[in-house]
Amino acid sequence: MKKSFLVIGAGRFGKSVARTLFAAGHDVMVVDKDETLIQQISGEVTDAIAADITSEACVKAIGVRDFDAVVLAIGFDVQASIMAAILLIEKEARYIVAKAQTDLHGKVLEKIGINRIIYPERDMGQKIARSLIAPTIIDMIELSDEYSVVEVKAPADMVGKTLLELNLRARYGVSVIAFRRNNGGKTNISPIAEDVVEANDIIVAIGENKSLQKLDWV
Repeated sequence: MKKSFLVIGAGRFGKSVARTLFAAGHDVMVVDKDETLIQQISGEVTDAIAADITSEACVKAIGVRDFDAVVLAIGFDVQASIMAAILLIEKEARYIVAKAQTDLHGKVLEKIGINRIIYPERDMGQKIARSLIAPTIIDMIELSDEYSVVEVKAPADMVGKTLLELNLRARYGVSVIAFRRNNGGKTNISPIAEDVVEANDIIVAIGENKSLQKLDWV
């Protein structure tokens, strides 16, 4: 289903989000007070306008309620980020994702009522650190303090074995929820016990962090 998104802030993070959403077939409007940044992104999204999003008149004119979601991607100007967040809440934006620079910034956004707060720099730093500790990890999503979903390259000692033979759930408490063949094959989202792990497979698994650590997957 085609959706509409408003991305506020055309810095590196905002542009990346906007381009990805537009490439996926959605309508994307980008707003930034820097006309140069708007000119750079204007041909890559549905609409791009130069405006001050900390202005109540601007937020009202844009009609933030009309968008399925708003991404508040303002960078280092914390004051502008908070002011924009307040106005978006007041003008009843449906769903707001906001970028935070620090924990304190994030706490303020949370108090205001932002639906989801992200920390791109911190999250990327953690991801890089994990990849250095466990090079097989491609991606990791922390579901809670105790559980995570990991995407890993199939370890050599698992190649050629079936899920039944590996018995990861009984031995470690880890469940394989999907396979992706890295040779151009399709993703198997419901693997069965007889499925064989092949070289270069990507495995998606869920489990307790302490269990994933035993497999060197965290």
